[in-house]
Amino acid sequence: MADTLTFACEKQPASGQGGVVVANHPLGTAAGLEMLAAGGNAVDAAVAALLALTVVEPMMVGVAGGGLAHVRTPDGTHTVFDCMSSAPLNVPEDVFTPIAPDDPLSYDVEDRRNIVGGAAIATPGNLAGWCAMHERFGRLPFADVTQPAIRLAERGFTVTHYLEGAVRESEEDLAADPTISAVLRPGGTPLRAGDTLTQPDYAQALAMIAREGVAALHGGALGEALARCAQADGGALSTDDLTAYRCIERDPIVSPYRDFVIVGPPPPASSGIHIAQMLNILEGDDLGALGFESPELVHLIVETLRLGFADRRRYSGDPAFVDVPVDHLTSKAYAKELRATTGPRAAARADRPAGTEAANTTHVTVADKDGHVVTATHTINGIFGARIMVPEVGIIPNNYMLNFDPRPGNALSIKPGKRVPTSSAPMIILKNDAPFAALGLPGGLRIFPSAFQAIINLIDHGMSPQEAVEAPRVWTQGGEVEIERTYGQAAAEALRARGHDVRVVPHVGGGMNAIRFHPDGTMTGAACWRADGVVAALGGGLARPGVRFWPGAAPDDDDDADPAD
Repeated sequence: MADTLTFACEKQPASGQGGVVVANHPLGTAAGLEMLAAGGNAVDAAVAALLALTVVEPMMVGVAGGGLAHVRTPDGTHTVFDCMSSAPLNVPEDVFTPIAPDDPLSYDVEDRRNIVGGAAIATPGNLAGWCAMHERFGRLPFADVTQPAIRLAERGFTVTHYLEGAVRESEEDLAADPTISAVLRPGGTPLRAGDTLTQPDYAQALAMIAREGVAALHGGALGEALARCAQADGGALSTDDLTAYRCIERDPIVSPYRDFVIVGPPPPASSGIHIAQMLNILEGDDLGALGFESPELVHLIVETLRLGFADRRRYSGDPAFVDVPVDHLTSKAYAKELRATTGPRAAARADRPAGTEAANTTHVTVADKDGHVVTATHTINGIFGARIMVPEVGIIPNNYMLNFDPRPGNALSIKPGKRVPTSSAPMIILKNDAPFAALGLPGGLRIFPSAFQAIINLIDHGMSPQEAVEAPRVWTQGGEVEIERTYGQAAAEALRARGHDVRVVPHVGGGMNAIRFHPDGTMTGAACWRADGVVAALGGGLARPGVRFWPGAAPDDDDDADPAD
């Protein structure tokens, strides 16, 4: 039973036995639901939703981005599709000039070349991952799965306040590129909520993807256009990079927590390891008895985040380049050692953490009646990625080179072919070997700490999925503590009294969405107030077998009889 909570949910959940789709834009959700209604499975729905989101959330995600998709199949197998972007194969390790070369915590470079323009573009993986996932587990033809996105790009859609705000935030950079400016600032005026945005060039690119699949970008005309655009603006990305890229299917991190099992992505993601690690640290406390908003619990969570981030800084990276001690970090014995370092007051903290990770991402969570579950987090990294658009094809490329340390010789430095690290947390919770919940969210470095708190909300506080995703959050990497204003001033003051440096913020992380699975086969989806998230569920179903199509027909009537007789 959930605690007595002081916050009120702003959105409504939806339940059904036929399937549930939750995406961070209503038209993404509609695209996924269309696939379920057409007889597709959760993988078809997830890929359709993600492709649609590349149209309606162009600031967040695109085919030339990267991400992670976590798929559970009806036989209980979990597969993580690693389609994270990677450094181009011919990129120099000193391609960027750091502004503060002696400051190991600064990733700023001259002329912002790792943020804006062709040099910021890493080898993308999103389309490769979506096609691989669909080829393995999809049910509908791939061309059918692309149709909602093509329609939205061709016919247009209504701009939301969320998209309007993103355009205005990035307007100076967008205005510098005539191609993207013509789309997002038509006539020199930024798009406003209520406007209709059409993307005919991108519609043609999506139509090519519908015909050619992954080869359209990784070996075809779209890839040639992307590489040409990158190189014309000082980038290293080539068609060889695109042709050589492969989505990697990885085994997940699996860790018990109380009567549940938590399943998340492995490196280069940090979420699976450190969510397991942090839950292990707290497993010895009765969190439910402490109460959701108690100062004791909030302090414990902050201290646990500090410990998790300390190890993330020490060990995070692409496992092909960095040795990540997964078994040690996720062990109960190590958690017991760490637990001994927490106390009633804030422990020693790092002033500033190393590394950067953009917060502009999207997420979908989908489940069907047959037992497929997909939770997927994808992005073009920064807001509008590299803030340019490939001429004539309408693709916005990523700026994932921002996530690498610009100084050679360090753990997160640029190496040809190295995958960028990520905090993305497409998580699935099991109970008695069956799905209990699936969730995820955008938010950069705030992703896995927010997912960690949502898991506690569901398991320890007995919250509904709607409460779990909308509940107030806290965050720290070890220095300043962010706490959402919906917690209330008393919680902030209680943390300060324990020695924490606290800043009250409007929100921590982005729009989480989740699905909760019930014993009777019903699924409940929820999306939170921090994004344009919408949930849709399939109820009802087809007619009972044996039902005749005209009134008054008896069970033994001739099917060939004329209903008019």
